[in-house]
Amino acid sequence: MVFAPGEKPGSEPEEAKLQNASKQIVQNAILRAVQQVSRESRRREARASDARGSPQRGVGELTKKHEKK
Repeated sequence: MVFAPGEKPGSEPEEAKLQNASKQIVQNAILRAVQQVSRESRRREARASDARGSPQRGVGELTKKHEKK
């Protein structure tokens, strides 16, 4: 095997290092995107269940005020 000047035996060539770094950057970006989508989905589901399960704050109070008049 022939090594380039300054390259040590057993070390990765510069191109392979760059490829590995690029892969890691892409994997991290994908992971962050998936986590963000998951968080947003959970928030939407929580808002939807809140809207279905309990009346909105203040709605009942307005009705009571009008009934007193």
